[in-house]
Amino acid sequence: MYHKSFIYSCGCDWLYFFSPFIGEDVKPFTPEKAREIVMSLQQPAVFCNMVGDWPALHWDVKHLSTMLDGKTIQFRIGLKTMDLVPQFETSCSYVKATLEEFLAWSSGQPSCLSGPFSCFKHSKYWAYADYKYIARIFEDKEEVFQDVRWSDFGFPGRGGQESTLWIGSEGANTPCHLDSYGCNLVLQIQGRTFRSLVECAAETLWKPLGTALIAAASPQDFLWHQKRWHLFPPGDTSFLYPTRIPYEESSIFSKVNVANPDLKHFPEFRNTTAHVVTLSPGQVLLVPRHWWHYVESVDPITVSINSWIELDADHEARVEEAITRTLVCALKSAESSNDGDPWLNPTEVEATSHEINLQYLNQAVSAYFKSQKANMSEQAHPSSSGAEQETRASCKRRKRQDSCEPEDCQLLNHEFSSSTLKAEKLQKVPFGPHLIQVLPQSQETSSVGGGAVASDDRDLLHENEGGHFGKLHCTRKQLVMSNDCRMPANQMDSDSSPNASQAALSTNDLLDCLVNPHVIRLVAQLLLERARV
Repeated sequence: MYHKSFIYSCGCDWLYFFSPFIGEDVKPFTPEKAREIVMSLQQPAVFCNMVGDWPALHWDVKHLSTMLDGKTIQFRIGLKTMDLVPQFETSCSYVKATLEEFLAWSSGQPSCLSGPFSCFKHSKYWAYADYKYIARIFEDKEEVFQDVRWSDFGFPGRGGQESTLWIGSEGANTPCHLDSYGCNLVLQIQGRTFRSLVECAAETLWKPLGTALIAAASPQDFLWHQKRWHLFPPGDTSFLYPTRIPYEESSIFSKVNVANPDLKHFPEFRNTTAHVVTLSPGQVLLVPRHWWHYVESVDPITVSINSWIELDADHEARVEEAITRTLVCALKSAESSNDGDPWLNPTEVEATSHEINLQYLNQAVSAYFKSQKANMSEQAHPSSSGAEQETRASCKRRKRQDSCEPEDCQLLNHEFSSSTLKAEKLQKVPFGPHLIQVLPQSQETSSVGGGAVASDDRDLLHENEGGHFGKLHCTRKQLVMSNDCRMPANQMDSDSSPNASQAALSTNDLLDCLVNPHVIRLVAQLLLERARV
């Protein structure tokens, strides 16, 4: 028995692909196999027929409105008009509203004239309830955590409490960024999301999409239920003009508005390659470590759930992130507060003090060495299974984490540190109707039977190294610090390091590294290059 499960957009034509029908109780991949794919694959891919029995698939906005029972949540409001610069969160407005009020506003009901959305005309603005941690908004309804079952992907115990909810209206978007920690699994529930993994020439990126993969009953459904994902590979980082302003832990933003690029100011963007994919309800997108992504809701209303999966390389990435936070907070806090530069992203609670940032750094360094010691012990006594090694308490406060080296520092480390890699390669990638390879538009193929949407054969498989686990229910202080966030840096538990005599890092230690001649030379080259632009 077959059902119509995929539609490929090829210019103006539609190609239907029929795949075997999979019952709710039969999944194409075992949890062990799914986990192996998630932890090893360094190419974006879409899982199909894996979540048909998840209760969370019923979480459309009306159902969520009933579940929340009048509880207000914060919405980010932005303009639908497309500018040449990204619409960062620092330039958006914010309102608190119920989902019932959001539904009324998005449908243009007159009742919104006096509600929280009254200042924002639906035809000109979009609204986005993004980064809503399920554990927080449903803290009084813990039973709903079981509606999300990431155990089907080989992560036992991971459910709604480790997941984030996203609800947006047409036009709602997330600026192009990459996450410093982990990899990302995204489940589409209502509407469709369109992602473009940057890997097609910039000139062709703005043409009609040729590699959108969706699951719909008809082309009409496609036209009215879309959320676009624009994804770019780690190798395109320099072409995307990375920046840490506005600053948000673990999020490295692009200065380019990838939906409307300013090629005069950012000419290297022409060298990017875009992977663009449209997710349909029931599909799960794997966003590997360090992949840039810009996400846009094309549907009137979209709902999705994601979970960031921690990776071994997150430990090193947290050290880099702690250094970045220390530098950014120190330099920006020293500036005049009247310069009108909104450098701190609204998702950050406050600019942390130098003392707190040093605590972050020391905790991150200790966690890194502890992880290294554990890895060496595992190699000497290999006994525990992958499932037993899976869940660590590394979690980040809110948003993006793809373990990408913080902006320019990534030039020092070269993208992957082979010394910390754990080789975990798939012997054979099971691409097909249930695991769709997302390929670049330039390699678009009409051979739909092969299960490919578009692809790049570079680093299809790579050792898994950094983490994207950073956007869970924990606070950012929990990310790199122990439960006692007030513990002085010189009183850290000796157990947190493989060497009990390890001295706490000081400001001078950090400065000694930062002003090392090799580092200064690189920074000077980067500054001169930036001045040239």
